[in-house]
Amino acid sequence: MEKRRNVYEATLSRLDKIFSDFDNIYVSFSGGKDSGVLLNLCINYIRQHKLKRRIGVFHMDYEVQYSATLQYVEQVFSRNTDILDIYRVCVPFKVPTCTSMYQNYWRPWNEKEKNLWVREMPRSAFRKEDFDFFSEEDWDYDFQMKFSEWIHRYKRARRTCCLVGIRTQESFNRWRTIHSDKNYCCYQRLKWTRKITDNVYNAYPIYDWRTTDVWVANGRFKWDYNHLYDLYYQAGVKLEKQRVASPFISAAIPSLQLYRVIDPQMWGRMINRVNGVNFANLYGSTGAMGWYTIKCPPHMTWEKYMHFLLNTLPEDIKKNYLEKLRVSIEFWRNRGGVLSDNTIEKLRKMGIQIAVGETTNYKTTKKPVRMEYLDDIDIEEFRELPTFKRMCICILKNDHSCKYMGFAPTKVERERRDRIMEKYKKLYEEDGQ
Repeated sequence: MEKRRNVYEATLSRLDKIFSDFDNIYVSFSGGKDSGVLLNLCINYIRQHKLKRRIGVFHMDYEVQYSATLQYVEQVFSRNTDILDIYRVCVPFKVPTCTSMYQNYWRPWNEKEKNLWVREMPRSAFRKEDFDFFSEEDWDYDFQMKFSEWIHRYKRARRTCCLVGIRTQESFNRWRTIHSDKNYCCYQRLKWTRKITDNVYNAYPIYDWRTTDVWVANGRFKWDYNHLYDLYYQAGVKLEKQRVASPFISAAIPSLQLYRVIDPQMWGRMINRVNGVNFANLYGSTGAMGWYTIKCPPHMTWEKYMHFLLNTLPEDIKKNYLEKLRVSIEFWRNRGGVLSDNTIEKLRKMGIQIAVGETTNYKTTKKPVRMEYLDDIDIEEFRELPTFKRMCICILKNDHSCKYMGFAPTKVERERRDRIMEKYKKLYEEDGQ
């Protein structure tokens, strides 16, 4: 009976395929545990097989980061200069932020704010001038996509592979990246790969690893790792919550207060870097950022409070929220949101005027309900209903896209997605010919 392979043995087999078929390979390395273990796997593979080749390391330097992460990144680079081509990118692309009421993105390494940089730019860094494709409108994820095509041309490669350390255990979206039937195309039908453009692919060799596998590998092979995780562990942060990410995005808000304890010097510089960091630190891990504890000021309705909050914001941010509100009001007034029979019955008992339809274009058994905006409502289905309180919560949470109110991506975001999908569709059709 054939012995079942463990995830380490399966990954080595995948690396065999990658190093055999691709002449240009680079690892997307953040300094976190997953990309770290993937880079160590590749370094070990090259050394154990005595390959006379180099691999690239793509590191997006977000300027603001734990000192432990910066030390780890420098250590990995300095110990492996004989086999690594290092692309340390320090460019002012747009990065989402949920700490500020005044801005929905910030730019690391923005020359206009050089006096606020939390540290000096590394001398070996690649700057925006090094990339002919860079645009001020690029978000960080746009830059990642464009970089893969750039390095393919830069290296004059026949076939390029970007190795990405994502694991399906981390989230449903990552699981879907690997297993979804709607994925357009991959390399030789290997489900752990995805085509980016002609002869350029992403590969996810450790997609089936669990968090414990990562730490077992680090311990067994005595690999370097980011000792920030030791500090996380000592601080009582659960394994699945220990992440290395930009400190200003929504996923990192609950752990902002750790910067004050783990890296006080960096924390002092962060407060001046992006507006609202200290507020998010104080309230991001508490119920103060949730709808159930937010209080309306005395003698004000939620609608009046909303306008009060809006008047404290820059004009462009204010207009963004008002446009979201306009769209939402028209939606509930003319089309209606879908609600369960139980919710509909609750609204009727409370004397709220609603118009209930029988059919909807949505694939659901719920019924479409048209209604006017409410000031507030105290029922379990609060988040499903249109209230000015929900808009207040979006403003207080710095939720510029109003995801809390159920908004889908904007027109600009949809157009960007459609362009990418159309590109993949063409690639898929070409592969099928």
